[in-house]
Amino acid sequence: MEKKEIDELLKKAEVLIEALPYIQKFNRKIIVVKYGGSAMSNPELQRNVIKDVTLLKLVGFKPIIVHGGGKEISKWIEKTGKKSEFVNGLRVTDAETMEIAEMVLGKVNKSLVSMVQELGVKAVGISGKDGGLLKCEKKYSDGKDIGFVGNVVGVDTKILLDLLEKDFLPIVSPIGFDDDFTTYNINADDAACAIAKAVKAEKLAFLTDVEGVYKDFNDKSTFISRMTATEGEELINSGVIGGGMLPKLTNCTDAIRGGVSRVHILDGRIAHCLLLEIFTKEGVGTCFRTDDTEEE
Repeated sequence: MEKKEIDELLKKAEVLIEALPYIQKFNRKIIVVKYGGSAMSNPELQRNVIKDVTLLKLVGFKPIIVHGGGKEISKWIEKTGKKSEFVNGLRVTDAETMEIAEMVLGKVNKSLVSMVQELGVKAVGISGKDGGLLKCEKKYSDGKDIGFVGNVVGVDTKILLDLLEKDFLPIVSPIGFDDDFTTYNINADDAACAIAKAVKAEKLAFLTDVEGVYKDFNDKSTFISRMTATEGEELINSGVIGGGMLPKLTNCTDAIRGGVSRVHILDGRIAHCLLLEIFTKEGVGTCFRTDDTEEE
């Protein structure tokens, strides 16, 4: 074997050795992955994400996937001749739209189950309605009625914990119902945050279409790779963060305050971003931690 080939093998060995302490630290710990955005609509990126989560499972993590499907829902709504309408980033959901959303999310859910099982890991796809997982109430946006959009008010973790105990990888679509068993569409970020808090996840990872958090999105030098929950709340209150990042930041700090040890915002467009963030010292996104936790 030539020296060049040996050097390449040694580099691979070094990567594995660097990952070892993280594998040891998070063995048998729960990690919730919110999966959506461009990584979901690009077939190659989709396979990479599923490979990442499957690898986490095989090295001892207990992953739970919570997925979205907004772009796919919009596509099917357009096929019916309707236009998608959003208020503050939330889809206005009438009865017909709710029916389409539930159908599409169910299709996406089973597609992800198939992809995981092709890689040799047992997966079970459920919605928030199964086992009473996600209890909702009607959500309003700045006081405006936006239809069948739900706000999570309760999480019954039994079905998730049972699946994890039986060595399954749960894949959750963000649909729930209220006390009257009315069905609601739930923002996938909100669902992932609520589930992560309820199961006391070690990590919650949001796969997004941005690199992470910037103090000024137009100035790439203001990227923040690590921050505490208090620093996140100060950034929210400063008013400099807007658009879709604001609710994500709120979910991140809320999850930390709710008992999640680490929360990550990652660019799902980067191949294997999940592995890079978890198994390398530098990471590739923004990591939130509790105020009293030291840097890793």
